Order: sequence, then structure tokens, then C-alpha cells
Amino acid sequence: MNSLIAIIIAYLIGSLSFAVIVSKAMGLPDPHSYGSGNPGATNVLRTGKKLAALLTLIGDAGKGWFAVWLAQKFAAEYGLTPATIAGVAIAAFLGHLFPIFFRFLGGKGVATAAGILLAINLWLGLATLATWLIIAVFFRYSSLAAIVASVFAPVYCFFLFGISAALPAVILMSALLVWRHKENIRKLMNGTESKLGEKKKPAEGAAT
Repeated sequence: MNSLIAIIIAYLIGSLSFAVIVSKAMGLPDPHSYGSGNPGATNVLRTGKKLAALLTLIGDAGKGWFAVWLAQKFAAEYGLTPATIAGVAIAAFLGHLFPIFFRFLGGKGVATAAGILLAINLWLGLATLATWLIIAVFFRYSSLAAIVASVFAPVYCFFLFGISAALPAVILMSALLVWRHKENIRKLMNGTESKLGEKKKPAEGAAT
């Protein structure tokens, strides 16, 4: 029962969409209504409001970190196993992708996944973030950076922990991240993907 409660709490924490929350607080348009239609920091940056994008990034990463950290902190007291911690990580991530508070129209999960990985292990999170940063700096495509980092995250996890409870969770999150970027992959192949820092455009359909 404690494990189920922990997983539900993690999902609810993950369902807090900071792109929407920050945009409403700062009087900005709904992030579903412009650019990619994705409620995430990269899309919020298209408004030209760097503070809003930064707060979105911190909020989305922070909720992923907090959900896992909370489970870890009370693991001994409530008998939460490593498998439950892995379940909490997945639940928080799914909450971001499909938030119950925002009609299940969530983001792609890059920042939230980063926060989760940092909570699982600092070096795992830093290695994955470094991979994202290197690709983003050299190519200026946030989506490409996220895809490459997603591919490498399970590799880093395996070398740090071997076969562990965390590994299936990281593999699943990575697979979901790549799947959520399927439209970006098509645009990258067609040469139509937006680069970091580009201004907002009319929404290109439903949120991705």
C-alpha cells in the first residue's frame, strides 16, 4: 500500500506543468498555443522571456528531483524498495507527459527526466546533462540534444550501477523521450526543426 501511495504522489507531483503555471503567473500566452505547442522550457523561450523559460526549466526539473528524493528520504521508514523508487521515477515522468491537472496535455519530459536522473545519482544526472549541453551548444537543436542524451542515459546508468532496479526505469524514460520527439525527428530530417532561441510561431497543431 505504501508503494502505491508513493507512486500516486509522484504522479501528482509530475503533473504540475510549470510551463503553464509560469506562463499564467507572468501573463504570457498558453504554451500550447504557439511554436511547437509543447508546454516546456524550450517553447516558452520562444516568447523571448528568458526568465519564464528558466523558471519553467527549474520547476520541471525540480519536481522530478523532488518526487524521487522524497521517496528516497522516506524509503526506510515506509519500506519502499529500490523497485518502488524506480516506479516513483517513472510515475513522476508520466505525470509530466500526461498531467491530470492539464487535460493530460504534457511536455516531452527533458527537464523532468534530468531532475529524476540527478536524484537517482548525481553523476548519472551530470553525465546526461553534459551530453545534452555538448550537442545543444554545437548544433543548437534542443530536440537533437535531448534525443542523443536519452540514448546515452541508459548506457551511463549501466556503467554506474550494472543491472539494477534503476536501469529499466531509465530505459523506459529514454524510450518515451525519443517517442515524444518523433515529430522533431521528422523535422530534423527535413531541415525544418526550430533552433534554440527562435521566436514564437503560430501553433503547429496539437501539443506534442
